[in-house]
Amino acid sequence: MADLVLHTDPAVEAQFNQTVEADIAAFEGVAKEFTEGKLTPDEFRPHRLRRGVYTQRQEGVHMIRTKIPGGILTANQMDVLAECAEDFAGGKGHLTTRQNMQYHFVPLPQVAPLLRKLAVGRLTTREACYNTIRNVTASPLSGLRGDEVFDVQPYCRQTAFAFLHKEAYDSMPRKFKIAFYTGGAKDDMAIAIHDVGCTAVIKDGQKGFRVVVGGGLGPMPVEARLLDEFLPAEQLIPRIEAVLRLFNKNGNRKNKNLARLKFVLRDRGWDWVKETIEAEYAEILKGGGVAVSTAVPENFAGFQTVAPALGTGAQLPVIGATSVDPELDRWLATNVEEQKQTGYAIVTVRTTQGNLSSEQMRGLARIARDAGDSYLRVSIMQNVYLAYIPVHNLRRVYSALLTLGLAAGGAHEITDTLTCPGAYSCNLALTKSMNLGAALTASTRKYTDAEVKKLSIHISGCPNACGQHWTADLGFFGNSRKINGREVPYYLMMLGGGYDSDGVMRFAAMVQSLPAKLTTVAVNRVLEHFMKDRQTGESFRNYVLRNKITFFKELTADLVKPTEMDEDMYKDWGDDVTYSLQLGRGECAS
Repeated sequence: MADLVLHTDPAVEAQFNQTVEADIAAFEGVAKEFTEGKLTPDEFRPHRLRRGVYTQRQEGVHMIRTKIPGGILTANQMDVLAECAEDFAGGKGHLTTRQNMQYHFVPLPQVAPLLRKLAVGRLTTREACYNTIRNVTASPLSGLRGDEVFDVQPYCRQTAFAFLHKEAYDSMPRKFKIAFYTGGAKDDMAIAIHDVGCTAVIKDGQKGFRVVVGGGLGPMPVEARLLDEFLPAEQLIPRIEAVLRLFNKNGNRKNKNLARLKFVLRDRGWDWVKETIEAEYAEILKGGGVAVSTAVPENFAGFQTVAPALGTGAQLPVIGATSVDPELDRWLATNVEEQKQTGYAIVTVRTTQGNLSSEQMRGLARIARDAGDSYLRVSIMQNVYLAYIPVHNLRRVYSALLTLGLAAGGAHEITDTLTCPGAYSCNLALTKSMNLGAALTASTRKYTDAEVKKLSIHISGCPNACGQHWTADLGFFGNSRKINGREVPYYLMMLGGGYDSDGVMRFAAMVQSLPAKLTTVAVNRVLEHFMKDRQTGESFRNYVLRNKITFFKELTADLVKPTEMDEDMYKDWGDDVTYSLQLGRGECAS
């Protein structure tokens, strides 16, 4: 039952450095050709997107997506991210639901310098977009919780590095997503929504994975199918490559809306898909696939050959031991959990829908060094974890977070909303999802009922599900309608997503579309009824199923098309101007 042990190799380091610099130089070259008019936007587009460089709805600026494999960063890497935010992105960064850091409003001439600065910190945007293997995600608290089967981070790093910069897989029919889950009490990675999902399993003393394939969200969500009940860990890379080969050869290259792996399963049938994977797998074992090495460059995905010393907390400010602070008490109750390593705690740092300033990034890096293990862990819920915090230093950490504006309690509660950037920057978004998130955070703060507080709200600015609205207790995605000949921002409300009593991911059910400004009213109605009507021990999902969607449609029917429309109804949340539907070419689906 030996662990996978990663190591560094000077030859691997040198080759990686050479590959990265050559790639950035190549991008500089094509960007220059584009600005000189030698390439059309369509000719330039795949070169941009392979490097995680997106256009925005604002002319002349770009969003840059930086990959954080497994969600693990060193404190030094967080400092690099902060420096990039300061130098190129107005001092701001955004954490996504795929453990990425995104920068917005970056002019094209500044993109290559940004990529080089990231490369110094062993961070990359390569294949963060386009028809590629997107950021490989993993349980960020892997190795820290007592209920996990084993630490999956080394396998995540190996997978991420094995397929990075591989030309065979950087122009597939569509994007491809891989995730790793430690196999604990609750699936924290939504394994069922991935093209390949790997859950840690031990069988007869041997480490391996339960592997599912073909999941995905978007407008038509599909739950992944079981490929292997137990796959020995050493067969992981060849097995994933077999799935990639199948997808590369058989995915729909004519219609990107039908190009994901889930549609191959639908069109060809599960038996054919499994037989084809087995044939590709046998060919890889016989003839070889991508290089499978345990050598990983230093600091890639937070990998370090020598673990940093644990911080003592001596540099952090101190809260008086006799002070009475209800906000501190709430933070301790909701944002702190014990590690399996005795005497240490995990702290969840709530961000505002994934948004961080460069000052906050630097502050988090400083706390990780001074009081933790010099690592920062990013979750798919857009929050940051600090680990190896000595329990006796929790007050110091709270005080330090307070100075950064990051000491809010209520982590993982209903007010801890999850959103995509929406029409703030995305070409495809119809609504400003982050602003609705702020409105729902404010309107649900009044609830003290324990069962209400544990619910989740996820919001997307369009049907593409970057905000994972299908997986929440209450989900919303943006759309629009015309009333009295004028455009009105709307959200489709969904209820009952998340995990069932058996720990299986279930998708939310659609209720109906509501004007943006009335979504808070609809949520309040649902929550008030839930508190009155729920049965003993009944989950929110089971409450929704028992009442049926027709009930919730009736409960909110009067909101769908109000008889009276004041001017505010024609504005999106947070806007002081009348709503206008604006769409560009879609590039931003995460």
